This record gives sequence, structure tokens and C-alpha cells, in this order.
Amino acid sequence: MDVLSGAASVIAVVDISAKVASLCFQYSVAVKDAKADIERLYRKVTDIKNVLEKLQQLLDKQEKSQLSTTRKTVDSLKECHQQLQGLKGQLEPSGGRRAMQRVGVRALKWPFTSKQVEKMVVSLEQYEHTFSLALQVDQTELILGVDDKLNLVNMKTDTLLSKIDVTRLPTAKGASFDSHVEEHNSTCLPNTRTELLRHIHGWANDKNSKPIFWLNGAAGTGKSTIARTVARAFANQQQLGASFFFKRGEGERGNATRFFTTIATQLAHRVSGLGLGIKKAIEADPAICEKTLKDQFEKLILHPLLDMAHPPALVLLVVIDALDECEPDNDIRLVLQLLSRTRDLKLVSLRVFVTSRPELHIRLGFKELPDGTFEDLILHEVAEQTIQHDIRVYFEHELARVRKERSLSSGWPTLDQIKALVEQAVPLFIFAATACRYIGDRRDNPRKRLEIILEYQKAKVSKLNATYLPILNQLFDDEDEEDRGRWACDFQDIVGSIVLLETPLSTASLARLLLISKDDISCRLDSLHSVLSIPDRDDIPVRLLHLSFREFLVDASKKEKSPFWVDEIARHERLASHCLQLMSGPNGLQQNMCDLQPGTLRSEVDEGRITSNLSPELQYACRYWVYHLKQSQRLVDDKAADTFFQKHFLHWLEAMSLIGETNKCVSLLEALSTLVKASNSALSAFLQDARRFTLRFRHVLQNAPLQIYSSALIFAPESSIVRKGFVDEMLGSIKLLSKREEDWDACRSVLEGHTSSVTAVAFSPDGQLAATGSCRSVLEGHTSIVTVVAFSPDGQYIETNCGDIPLHSPTTLSPLPQRAQPSQIFVQDQWISLHQQQMLWLPFEYRPTCAAVYRNAVFLGHSSGRTNVTFLKFHTQV
Repeated sequence: MDVLSGAASVIAVVDISAKVASLCFQYSVAVKDAKADIERLYRKVTDIKNVLEKLQQLLDKQEKSQLSTTRKTVDSLKECHQQLQGLKGQLEPSGGRRAMQRVGVRALKWPFTSKQVEKMVVSLEQYEHTFSLALQVDQTELILGVDDKLNLVNMKTDTLLSKIDVTRLPTAKGASFDSHVEEHNSTCLPNTRTELLRHIHGWANDKNSKPIFWLNGAAGTGKSTIARTVARAFANQQQLGASFFFKRGEGERGNATRFFTTIATQLAHRVSGLGLGIKKAIEADPAICEKTLKDQFEKLILHPLLDMAHPPALVLLVVIDALDECEPDNDIRLVLQLLSRTRDLKLVSLRVFVTSRPELHIRLGFKELPDGTFEDLILHEVAEQTIQHDIRVYFEHELARVRKERSLSSGWPTLDQIKALVEQAVPLFIFAATACRYIGDRRDNPRKRLEIILEYQKAKVSKLNATYLPILNQLFDDEDEEDRGRWACDFQDIVGSIVLLETPLSTASLARLLLISKDDISCRLDSLHSVLSIPDRDDIPVRLLHLSFREFLVDASKKEKSPFWVDEIARHERLASHCLQLMSGPNGLQQNMCDLQPGTLRSEVDEGRITSNLSPELQYACRYWVYHLKQSQRLVDDKAADTFFQKHFLHWLEAMSLIGETNKCVSLLEALSTLVKASNSALSAFLQDARRFTLRFRHVLQNAPLQIYSSALIFAPESSIVRKGFVDEMLGSIKLLSKREEDWDACRSVLEGHTSSVTAVAFSPDGQLAATGSCRSVLEGHTSIVTVVAFSPDGQYIETNCGDIPLHSPTTLSPLPQRAQPSQIFVQDQWISLHQQQMLWLPFEYRPTCAAVYRNAVFLGHSSGRTNVTFLKFHTQV
């Protein structure tokens, strides 16, 4: 068969499957006794249609000769078409659709038994699997640029599919020990930490040991260096399952949002056969990455490991560093509880190595774990002689390197100087590391800098002061009073901002955000290489080398005592102001920033297109301006926020959709509401309406950014403040002719995605478990109908009361495509399309059971008989 025959076959099966699905839907309205069977058949036919529509899009966009696997499915396509054609004939009464119209929908009788439906569904599933595999293989060939010499078709199916589907899980950038961000961070030197590392290796490889090892220690005692050393050693032995290095101020590395998805992705790549189980979890719940941490852990990690057909023979290690830098505290305790369940794994030996500071909430978290779950070791309580030895080796190694690079005499440094440095450092490895970076800085004389470090020992200052004051005090050397004041102001603006950013920015982005010359920033940072990671390029983020530097600068005890003290509240307030200015400026937010068509889906937008139109600093401002306001604990300038919302609210929603942050918008608006002064009733009213607007249209905003200017504005009620304020930005191609709803109804959001009937719903006492409209968790395991659902007073638990009635009733089936001929306007699924382009997304209550098109008007009919408020008009200029 030639390629054109293959493409024609795809179109033919799409068409016949749509017709069969339409017939099934009509039976679902008319027939009561076989609804479960009708729904099963309808969904399977719809699944085939959806897969083939994606395949058709691939055929339309690509050179068809490249799609080697699709060409081999022509026979299966023909067979599937024949089966669906026969099914269509059995579902239509004698005489076809006209006969159906004469007898009426209510006179229909379902022609199949449950056994017959089961047989048909099994057969159709085989075709669906064939078409899905063809689609995924051809997509992979195109992505990877694989030529005919690499026959992907002959690869093992589970390996191929796991590689394809695992990439759909979002991960925290830079969290792995071997990421580029972590590349230059040190590991333990040879002959240091020897006994400790031996202990850790022995624990990990003992199949009878406890599943978790907690290495805790004070700030700067070398926990991360040990974690990197352990991770690298086990990676070299092919025993590292995954690693996650938390880091506050590094975006998603500073919380648990992407923790389990990142761990699952690494496990899938490193453990043969695990990817298939993770793939099944994603297929069963495509939104799993947005669910609770419990659901993510169970479905992406625990269950796939439990279900492995051929578990790995070696022990697998998961390394988690700096757990104390994860926010909020409650998530840390939950992560620990979930990780403790790895003790349930019998066939897979999984060990979890955790490092953290001994903060109270972490100590309590470990205390709550079942007996026998973990063993711990307190790093700063290791014998002082051992710590002295290791720090001495470190100083000797690093300063010998400086001596060689700078061609210093063989007697430098002296034994007494090394001894003094060791005494000053113990037990803080961060002191040793920072001191060596400072001494070795090529901008000054190493001999002089070593003497400066040793002077602080004589002054008997605290270890943290001795670590950072030598570096900071040099900034004011040889400066007069006027220059000192200017330098101190610049330090607050530049360094104060860097240490409080929620995620790092480059010098170029910092300059545009802070409205400071890029050259000025570079000059001011030039003397701070000992405490900041400052790349040579201006488009790579500047990062903290250690969290203790931030803690040193914001220490409240230094207020009015040190020119380096950073006022957190004031600095967060300034950052929020800078973010608002940037978003409102000439290079800020506007409608249709990426030049998209109205119905373009977010999944169809190339990431490069987004980054080229939304700069890193603009994306930062969109994500974190509310965070900085919240950290400042006040909304000082109501007018600035009010002006921003009146002009740019929809633009902000569009940007948040493009950068994949839609789900956070409602909670951000709620946070703002708590900051608004009670006297500003206008802004309070706007925020309340904005929350309703965002929550109501969250689904379309998440999936089709520009529909915020059409569907959301068109279907928002007359009284909506947002609709009134932005009516002029409505895309001019569509107009609602019928009367709009007067006000928001009781419905805040429609909960979609259920596969069976829902007979009871309960909200948590604080209302927060319905705040975003996204699914938090699926209650599984019930064998009969749930008639009562109730939350515990604290909202942490849920109770149900199950009846004994068998669960048969399906939910209302999704609307079916009704193509109007010969008009170019038609209704398909949730969309009204024009000239094969999606133009208008239909909210749940506007999705029709039947549709008609007359010239430019679309009439939508519903199962309730309601039609008078649901027809639309497209202007001819579209």
C-alpha cells in the first residue's frame, strides 16, 4: 500500500468511529438497562478516534515517507474500519438514519449482550494499542532523527514506551547530583570521611538494614559534600536509583512539588522495566503530576516497584540532600512518612539516604515514623579528632593547589598557619571551603588574604562572622565615606536581591528587573566570587554557594550593627515593586505575546517560542510578584496593584498559562486578598471577581491561553467586573447573540474526570480542598456506591459510608461531534471550529447534545431542551 492509501485509511476510520460514537450516545439517552455497556463501547470507539486524529495531524505536518511505522498499519486500519462499519450497521435501525428519525430516539433498543460488548471492546483495544504504538514510534523517529538503519520498530515495546511517556513527567531542573548546576560542587577528598563513608556503604548494601539513613548536622558541616560523594560512588556501581538535592531559592528545588515526579523519572531511566509501570500510571491518570504527594508516590514509585516482573538484583539507593531546605514544613514530614513505606518493598531492595539540619520539625517527622524505619548519625558529633584530620587534609590540598597556580614558595603556608586555620574551622567545612576560595582569588595576593583570615581568629569572632566578614569588609577597603554609603546602597539592591530571589537570575535579567546597569552589577559582584557562583556569561544565573551566606546577611541581630544587614521585609517589597513595573512596562505583558491563533492549545506551542517572547525576568515577575508581596507582609501601594489588574490581569493569566503556572493563579489571588487594605473596597471586589473568573475558566486557560479573551469573556456573566473591564479586548470574531447570565451562579468550578456516578461530595472545613478546581486525590477501593463523604475537622482525613447497591450508572457521556454541512463551522467535542481551526471553547454547561449551523450562526441544543441562550455568531471577517 502507498502512503496516500495509509492517510486515506486513517481519515476513513476517524470518520466511521465518530459516527459509531454518535450512535452510542443516542442510545445512552434512550436506553436505561445497558448504560454501562453503552458507555464502555462509546469510550473505546472514542479512544480510537482520538489516537487516529493525532496520527492524522502527524501525517498532515510531516513528510509522509518518514513515517515508517504508520505505513505498516494500513491492514489494521482496514480491518478496524470493517469492524466499525459492521457495528454501525447493527446500531442503526433498518433504513439508516432516516429510519432512526422516524422511530424516534426513545424507541431505540440496545442490540448487544454484555458478552458481545466485551468481545468487541477487547478487539477494539488491540487496534487502539497498534495505532498508539505506531503514533509513538513515528513521533520518536521524528524527534530523534533516526534513519532507516536504526529500526525502532524492533525495539522492545516496554522500553520504547517507557522512554516516550516518562518524559511527560515534569521534573525539578538541576535537582540531580550530576546536573550541570551541581557540576562544580565538591566531593570528599581521598582519605577523608573514610569511616563515615564505609558505614554508609555497609548500611546501604545490607538487605536487613533499615530503609532510611538520616545524616543530620549543623549548617556548614559538609552534609552536601558527603551526599554528592555517596551518590557518585553508587552511580559508578550502577546502584544509584535517583537523587534530589533540595536548595532554597532555586525554584522547584525549594519545595516538594516536583520531588516524586523527578525521582520517578530518574528511576525509570536507571531501572530496566520500571518505565512500563510508570507509563501505565500516567495513562491511567494524565494529571498525576498535579495530584497529592501521596498519590504521586504510590502511583509513580511504590506501585510500579511492587509490580515489577523482574526486580533488580542489586540494592538501589535514593539520595536526598538538604531536606531542611524544602518548604513548607508540613511537606517535609509527609515526604518522610511516604518514604518510610519503602519498607513494604519485598522483592526490591530500596534504601533512602537523607541529609538535613536537625531542625525541630524534621526531628519530629522522624520521631513519628514507625519503629525500625531509620537509623541516624549526627555529623557534628563525630569525634573532633576525625573532623580535624579531614579539615586539615582539605586545607593542605586546596592551598597546595593555590601555591602551584600562583608560583609561591614551597614553605607557604607554614605548618602553624595550617594549624591555626584548622582550629578556626572545626567543625565547619563551609569555613574551610569559603576561606580557600577567598585566599585563592586571583584578584589579590594569597599571602595577604591568608593573613586577613588569621586576624579574625585573634579577634575571637563567631565562626560565621569569621567565614564571611573577611570577604565583605574588603568591599569597603580604601573607600571614602561617600563611596562607602553608595557601595552599601548598591549592596542592598544587588546582593540583597540575589539572596532573596525565589529562583536565580542572570546578571542580564537582574539588570532589567532591578533597573540597574549590567556593568554596575558585574563590577559589584566582582569581589564576591568566594560566596556567590558568578558565571562568565551574563545569561547564566548567579547562585548562592551556601545557604549560610543568606542567613548571615538577614540575621536580625545584625540590624543597625552591620552595613551588610539585609532588611528582608523592605527588600521583598522592592522586588515586588520591580516585578510590577516590569510586567507593566513597554517590554512587559500584552495580549497574544506569542502570536498564536485563538484556538491554539498550549501543548502545541514550542517552548522556544515562549522563551523568545517572555524573557526570564518577565517569567520570574509573573511567577513571584505575589510571593514577594506576601513576604513583605503588606500591600503598601494599593494603587499600583489596582492599576496593574485593571490593565494587565488577563495578560498575566495568559502569561501564566504559557509558562505552565495556571494552577497557582487562584491561590495567588487569594493571597493578595488577605493583603489588601479593608478600605480599598474596589480592589477587594475586583480580586473576588477575579478569583471566580479564574476558577471558573481554569480548564480552558490551562489548555488554550488565548481563549481567555474569547470563551471566558463571552461566557462570563453580565455583572462580572473582569468581563466589564476587559470587554474591549474580546477577540472580535465571535459574538454572543443570546442573553448572558446575570451573575455568577453557585457553581465555582465543574469537577470533571469521573468514570462513574457521584452521589456525595463534601468540602473540607476550611474550604481549601476545593480552592483550585484541580483534583487532589482519587478515593479508590470501594466496591459499591459511596453515599456519604465527610472531612475530619482538620481537613486531613476523609470518611465514607458505602451502601450495598452495585455501581452500574455511568456519568453523562461527553458531547459528540456534529459536523454541519456544507458550512465551514462545526461543533466538535468542547470546541466550535471555523475552517478547521478551533475558535471557541465551550464551558461544561454549554456543551451540546446536538448542534445546527445556519450561515454564520451556531445553535446549541442540550439534553434538558434548553436552546434559547446558547447560539453564537461568527463575523465574516474571520
